[in-house]
Amino acid sequence: MELRQLEHFVAVAEEAHFTRAAERLAVSQSGLSASVRALERELRTPLFSRTTRSVRLTGAGRALLVEAERTLAGARAARDAVDAVRGLLRGTLTVGVEQCVAGVSPARLLAAFHRDHPHMELRLRQEGTSSLLDGVAGGRLDIAFAATVSPLEWRGELVPLAREPMVLLCAPGHRFAGRPAVAWDELRGESFIDFHPDWGPRRAADEAFAGARLRRTVALEVNDVHSLLDLVHEGLGVAVVPHHFSRKPEARNLFAVELEGPDGPVYESVVVLPPARDLSPGARALMRLVREHQRRGGPVGDGGDPDGGVGEVVRRAR
Repeated sequence: MELRQLEHFVAVAEEAHFTRAAERLAVSQSGLSASVRALERELRTPLFSRTTRSVRLTGAGRALLVEAERTLAGARAARDAVDAVRGLLRGTLTVGVEQCVAGVSPARLLAAFHRDHPHMELRLRQEGTSSLLDGVAGGRLDIAFAATVSPLEWRGELVPLAREPMVLLCAPGHRFAGRPAVAWDELRGESFIDFHPDWGPRRAADEAFAGARLRRTVALEVNDVHSLLDLVHEGLGVAVVPHHFSRKPEARNLFAVELEGPDGPVYESVVVLPPARDLSPGARALMRLVREHQRRGGPVGDGGDPDGGVGEVVRRAR
């Protein structure tokens, strides 16, 4: 079993398509297929269920994927460690990030990293919180910026970034528009717009409603902030979101209403790191930048983030 075969297998698994995987790896499709077949012969079991329209992992393939990602991550870490000893920072840094995560500007942060380490390849993956945790745990991601992560969910390190209240967003003309605050009981019967369950803001909202012992109906689920704001603007429902969403240009005509109670819903963002022994040289270098920006104060990134900056509470990394 060779690392090259594992790389080919992982690419096909992620793309669910041999042609796309071959294009991604810049190899011939016939060569890629031959590599995967050789791996299947060595393991004496099919790794993919193939039809004319789809490629799916078998049970054996799913089991191998976890270990293949871990093995490839270990090989990359070994190469990177040797380069670091030689005074070079090369290889690949794969960063995961939630959409519009508070307290960080990924573009500015990665730009600053690239200026300091131009020979390192950067890869960015935007995913939901659960996927980000799985990615860091499995070695697919070196580091991630996520939201609403419980310490019980993660055995590595969680570095706090920002903490802010969540508010109710509604359209002009809604019965809550213009009010300073709304009680939880008043939300009964409302139709809600929210993200899919894996996104941090949805996780925070679900926890808040569970804590208030209030059932709600999420009628419209979206994958991006701008669609959520458009739907709220059209009066199709209300949304409970992190406060910084209300500062976006697309939300300028919406009303942000506080949720009453001493223990109102809170949205927290964190840096997700593997155990220290598994932290890659690239991730260590990125964390040095994160801590440097935190010492300066304000959102993490080279300057403020007009869309994602948080003016409530910025918690320092330990």
